[in-house]
Amino acid sequence: MENLDEEQFEALVVEELDALSDEIVEGLENVVFVTEARPEDGSLNVLGLYDGVALTERGNYGFGELPDRIILFREPLLAICETLDELKEQIHVTLVHEIAHYYGIDDEQLHELGWA
Repeated sequence: MENLDEEQFEALVVEELDALSDEIVEGLENVVFVTEARPEDGSLNVLGLYDGVALTERGNYGFGELPDRIILFREPLLAICETLDELKEQIHVTLVHEIAHYYGIDDEQLHELGWA
């Protein structure tokens, strides 16, 4: 899986994002999805990151706000997957996990639901 380039990885992320159910994505507002090689610290143990303010914590949020970001890290995801099917599944799980943070669901709740 290590030979998957950035463009191919982004295409898989878009494919998995498009495959998510409407009830997961229909409430997303002012969110962008991006891919990066690794987290800023260079580690391989973080697969994704929600960078923003969860819906449950927003006060006055409106016009002019920078979009929240959901970031998927290519190299860590590739490092834990041996096959394309495994990679697609892990991208799916990571997307659901990070979108859940947008909705205000924390890691403990995600673990209880089987998404952590």
